[in-house]
Amino acid sequence: MQLVVETREITDHLKTPRDYIRWASSEFYRNQLTFGHGFGKPLDEAVYLVLHALSLPWDWPETYFDTRLTERERQRVVAIISRRIKSREPAAYISHEAFFCGLPFYVDERVLVPRSPIAELIEQSFEPWLDPANVYRVLDLCTGSACIAIACQHALPHAEVAASDLSLDALEVAKINRGRHAMDDTLTLYHSDLFDDIPQQQFDLIVSNPPYVDRRDMDSLSEEHRYEPHIGLAAGDDGLLLVARILRQAPDYLSDDGLLVVEVGNSQAALVDRFPQLPLTWIEFEHGGAGVFCIHAAELRAAAELLDQSE
Repeated sequence: MQLVVETREITDHLKTPRDYIRWASSEFYRNQLTFGHGFGKPLDEAVYLVLHALSLPWDWPETYFDTRLTERERQRVVAIISRRIKSREPAAYISHEAFFCGLPFYVDERVLVPRSPIAELIEQSFEPWLDPANVYRVLDLCTGSACIAIACQHALPHAEVAASDLSLDALEVAKINRGRHAMDDTLTLYHSDLFDDIPQQQFDLIVSNPPYVDRRDMDSLSEEHRYEPHIGLAAGDDGLLLVARILRQAPDYLSDDGLLVVEVGNSQAALVDRFPQLPLTWIEFEHGGAGVFCIHAAELRAAAELLDQSE
């Protein structure tokens, strides 16, 4: 009964999208929500969720923000904003939508919300580390929603793209996105624990955003981040449980001039400590983000003995 009274009080006083954006922003601050799933500020997420509640696209012109809403529309906005506050679900799980490289993707609790700085590399077609004209085969390892694989296909339309994941749930979401982007006949999906069940073949580019969260960071995750699948985040005590395997196995799947790109986030320091002699190139991003390295096939093969000693 209290919720009905509160909702009615809100809808009686707030009439326009701008009113609700301001109210939602205030409530987000007041309730100390965490933002890190595509929106860096409460205001940005408030705009997105209010427009979503009104069945309007996220880039709807601001000139319409002062139009009056119907009572039913106001109730719908309050319901969605209230859900975000009370449940602490990331906005993308409420709308079942996230954007990556400017492309829309379906997401739900079976996959991580796309937000990797690798997007900037894709938009640059991985230059200057690769010549995109010579990239014919691409693998997205630990694909999740398939956002990286699909974005790579858009950026490198002449290349054959494959993607893999250990999670069957994640692959179901990847199939949804593959269909939505009309890639059922071009994007190959593998159910595999890293490379274990991927048929032997050579790729010019392997990209991976694997689980890399260490035990300490897992213990301190926000409520929003705890909504994401544990299998997509946790990677042992130091966060390198999968990354070390990728480094050891990737040479067998890279072409002679191939490139491996991996995101390790906060586990960057642990990786450098574990392999101080490995010639990793840590990429600097113009639009923010860190913890992504690249290394060429020849460098990986030259370091094979060093990597084997780490087992």
